[in-house]
Amino acid sequence: MAAVLDLYSCAAVGWSMGSRMQTSSVPDALTMAVWRRRPKDSVIIHSDQGNQFGSDEFNRWCKDNRLSPSMSRRGNCWVKAVAESFFSTLKSEKIKKRVYSTRAQAKSEIFDYIEGLYNRVRRRKHLDQLSPLEFERQRQTAL
Repeated sequence: MAAVLDLYSCAAVGWSMGSRMQTSSVPDALTMAVWRRRPKDSVIIHSDQGNQFGSDEFNRWCKDNRLSPSMSRRGNCWVKAVAESFFSTLKSEKIKKRVYSTRAQAKSEIFDYIEGLYNRVRRRKHLDQLSPLEFERQRQTAL
């Protein structure tokens, strides 16, 4: 699974699942994020040093979509902290020790968790006890 998180609100704005980690999972997740957010200016994409983030395909895709890749150096875990927290929460709250009978069932349940609970309902202490989407809505209204 690849996920794109908005660092402002911690909302999962794009995600993709495949049968194995492949280069196309990342652009698929980014496509969802770009489609949802429709950025007017260039956006920085932080990542770790995985092969999928250093590939020519990924860098071309980013350039074509006005995204600026930013890869942290080895041992620098701060950039990945939000993503690691997201995946930890997903595993502990939804997946746990569950065994799915099909990949489609896993994808459906993870979709329900991300889109139904994580972004819309699950409150965060650092967002004034609001869900990511409620936090964004209130900040947008204030502008």
